[in-house]
Amino acid sequence: MSVDTSDTRTGRAARVAGRPRPALPGALAGRAPAPAPPARATALHSGGVAAAALLALVGIGALLHEPVLIPPIAASAAIVYGVPALPLAQPRSVVAGHLLCAAVGYLGLALLGDAPWVAALGAGVAVGVMTLARTPHSPAAATTVVVVLQAPDPVVFVPLLAGAALLLVLAGTAASRARRGAVRYPVYWW
Repeated sequence: MSVDTSDTRTGRAARVAGRPRPALPGALAGRAPAPAPPARATALHSGGVAAAALLALVGIGALLHEPVLIPPIAASAAIVYGVPALPLAQPRSVVAGHLLCAAVGYLGLALLGDAPWVAALGAGVAVGVMTLARTPHSPAAATTVVVVLQAPDPVVFVPLLAGAALLLVLAGTAASRARRGAVRYPVYWW
């Protein structure tokens, strides 16, 4: 089906899949239509695997009496299982991204303290570090914030963080092979 995006400034809506797309003014107008929604089976598979992996982390945390499920890891699960072909979802980015960002957080905490502005600055620095290291993983920037604001013991936190990230990768690998037609994960390991 063709997409008419010829004149978004005058209010003419582009037609995609038989439905009008609202026009946006000038600089806000997109250059392509939104992607088609995934099949329901794909969405159920992704959501089911994410829930199972995150519940496993909760169980591990209960056994160890330590919080293993933290918000950045839940966000990582959304990327690994929801869009497994993206560079942000690959093992290098998931595991190394979280570990690098934790290191940035601990450095910021040691040098500047646990203030919210340190967390914000640290998250920005972490994005730059991930970019230079070729490990882009946006949820990992939140790991920096968690480290600065919560100051977890690195001897406990870092191994649990690495294990949680690795569990997400391994569950994604197994799940992509268990379902016929699923996107192969990972696209690359390192």
